[in-house]
Amino acid sequence: MRSDGAGTFLTDERLGSCRVTLCPITGDDQREFLDLVHASADLHRPWMALPTTPQEFQTYLRRFDDPAAAEGLLVRVRDTGAVAGTVNINSIIRGRFQCGSLGYAAFAPSAGQGYMSEGLGLVLRYAFEHLRLHRLEANIQPDNQASLKLVRRLGFRMEGYSPDLLFIDGAWRDHERWAITSTMTGHVPTGPHPTLPLR
Repeated sequence: MRSDGAGTFLTDERLGSCRVTLCPITGDDQREFLDLVHASADLHRPWMALPTTPQEFQTYLRRFDDPAAAEGLLVRVRDTGAVAGTVNINSIIRGRFQCGSLGYAAFAPSAGQGYMSEGLGLVLRYAFEHLRLHRLEANIQPDNQASLKLVRRLGFRMEGYSPDLLFIDGAWRDHERWAITSTMTGHVPTGPHPTLPLR
């Protein structure tokens, strides 16, 4: 189940850019998603591991059953509807933190055309205005230059370095920690999330 109003917010024309739009990932996306993962294997290794089988995809999809904890989104090319990439808002924590952790990947057929930059920009607006998060974090391997350029372009700041943070492609990988807040972007919700303490 999705949070109330999320589907409407995601399809609002004002949220779209000139070239891309966002939509929630669903079971109907399985075939296209898996085809794109296979086509993008060289692009993703060793930066990330996405599902490669129907069973893995269904397990992956269940992570988003509770949108209060995680959201799975696709970046689609507006003119064609083709999936250009995927963005997850993981590990959503409320209360005094109001933070989520981003995971994202472009897909090879449309990589390098700026779609993910636009798409991730829309995700920031969605997370800060609609989900009413205050902060988003992205953990990036130091040699992943494309991802580092992307977060720099969007205004993230580097906050630290975490050795052996995530197990990816058969090894524990070091990551740089990058973050951005709603006040850094100007995307401020109309009111605080109900779980935010008064003081």
